Amino acid sequence: MDKKLSRGAGILLAVSSLPSDYGIGSFGQAAFDFVDFLALARQRYWQILPIGPTSYGDSPYQSFSAFAGNPYFIDLNLLCDEKLLTEQECTAAGAGRGDTRVDYLHLFQTREPLLKKAFLRFKNHRELKKFREENKPWLEDYALFMAVKKKMGLKSWQEWEDDIRLRSGKAVAAYKKELGDDIEYYVFVQYLFFKQWRALKEYANDKGVKIIGDIPIYVSMDSADVWANSELFLLDENKNPIDVAGVPPDYFSKTGQLWGNPLYRWNILKRTGYDWWLKRLESCFELYDIIRIDHFRGFEGYYAIPYGSKTAVHGEWRKGPGMDFIGIVSKTFGKSNFIAEDLGVITRGVRRLLRESGYPGMKVLQFAFDSGEENDYRPHNYTANSAVYTGTHDNDTARGWVLSAKRKDLRMATDYLGCRDDKDMAWAFIRLAMASVAKLAVIPMQDYLNLDSRARMNTPSTIGGNNWCWRMRKKAASAALARKIAKITKLYGR
Repeated sequence: MDKKLSRGAGILLAVSSLPSDYGIGSFGQAAFDFVDFLALARQRYWQILPIGPTSYGDSPYQSFSAFAGNPYFIDLNLLCDEKLLTEQECTAAGAGRGDTRVDYLHLFQTREPLLKKAFLRFKNHRELKKFREENKPWLEDYALFMAVKKKMGLKSWQEWEDDIRLRSGKAVAAYKKELGDDIEYYVFVQYLFFKQWRALKEYANDKGVKIIGDIPIYVSMDSADVWANSELFLLDENKNPIDVAGVPPDYFSKTGQLWGNPLYRWNILKRTGYDWWLKRLESCFELYDIIRIDHFRGFEGYYAIPYGSKTAVHGEWRKGPGMDFIGIVSKTFGKSNFIAEDLGVITRGVRRLLRESGYPGMKVLQFAFDSGEENDYRPHNYTANSAVYTGTHDNDTARGWVLSAKRKDLRMATDYLGCRDDKDMAWAFIRLAMASVAKLAVIPMQDYLNLDSRARMNTPSTIGGNNWCWRMRKKAASAALARKIAKITKLYGR
C-alpha cells in the first residue's frame, strides 16, 4: 500500500453535491459520469467529504458512526433496477427543493419509508447474513444503537433509560430481542450502501482515479462509537463529557470553534495498542485509496474546552499521542497513504510531528493573501511534499473570496497572480496551484465552475442555513470543461 504519491491533480466534490433526481447526490449514474469527467480531465484523484450517516446539523463531520455509511447516498434508481422499489414510489417521495440545494428535512421525512419498502422486498438473506458477519465488530453496535434511538424518539443516547444507556448486559439482550426486525433493517441499509459504494470505487480505480477520503479526528458524542466504547473517551461516571473538542479563536471565528465532540483518553488507547483507531483506519482503507486526516494537529496537541461552555474562548492545550501513535499508523498502513490537514494553530511541535510522519501537509491559497506578511501558504515557500488547495469545504469559493476580500488582501493577490479581472481570478488561483511544486493539487469543483459565495459548502461555527447544501447542476461537468482542465493539468506536468 505504501507507494509514493506522485505529482498529480484532483477535484474536491462532496457526494451530496452530485446531480440526481431525488434531492441529494448518490452512488448512481451521475457519480459514474463524474468519474468519466475526471478521467477525461486527466484528474487522478476525486476527493470527497466524510460519507457517514449525519446527525443534527447535517454536517458530515458529526456522524452517528465512524464506520457506517450515509443512507441518503444509496441510489434509488439502482434499487428500482433490482425491483426493490418502483419509479412511481420514488417520484412520489419527491426531490425536495429542486436540484441546486439539498433539502435535508425532506430527505429525513421521505427516505427511510422508501428504504423500508426495499427492505421488505429484499430476498437475498444469505448475502445479507454474510455482510453482517464480515462487519460484525462495528455493525452490531451500530444497528442496535440506531434501533434503540428510533424507539426512543431519536433522543441522544445520553437521554436514554439508564439500563440501556449504560449498556447493562440484560438490557442489551432485551432490546436485541425486542427490536430484531429494526436491527435487521439497519444492517440491510448498510449492506446497500457498501455494495453501491464498492461498485463506484472499483469503476473509479479502473479509470485511473483514486478516491481521497476525509475522516474527522473526532467522533460525535451522539454516536454508536461513544455509546459502545465509552471507556475510550473523556467522560465522567454518568457518561457525560468532562471536556470537549474545538479550536481557539482563529481565522474562521473570533470566539473559536466549539465542536462539542468528546475527547479521547489517549492513555487508555495506548494500552490497547490503539486498537480502536487501527480498526477505524482499516475500515476507511476499504472505502478510500488515500485518507485526509482532518485536524491532524490534534495528534500533537489538542484543545480541551470545559463541557457546558458557550464558546471556545476558554480552553487549554493538552499533549497528544504524537509519533507514538502516528508511527504505529504509518507502519500499519504506509506513510504515503495520508494527507495531514495541518491548518489552524501550528506550533513547532506540530511542524516536527508533520516532518517526522512524512505525511504531506496542506496549503490553502486563500490564506496566502490574508495579510501583507510573508507566510507558508504562498507558493514560493512550498515544499514538494504538500497538497495545495485553492480552498477547502470551510472556505468561500475562490470567486466569492475575490468579491468579499479586504482591499489590501485583494491587491496582494492581484499583484501575486498577475491578474486584474475578477472574472478570471478563480482560474488564476487554479493556475497558481497547478504550477506549484506541491505534488498534489486539489481544486474544489465550485472553483472550476467559477461560482460565487452562493456555492460555498460550509461556514464554520454556524449550523443550518445553506451549510452542506450546495449541489452541482446537471451537465455542469461538461466535456468542454474537462478538456480545459486537462489542458492546464498537462501543461503543469500533472
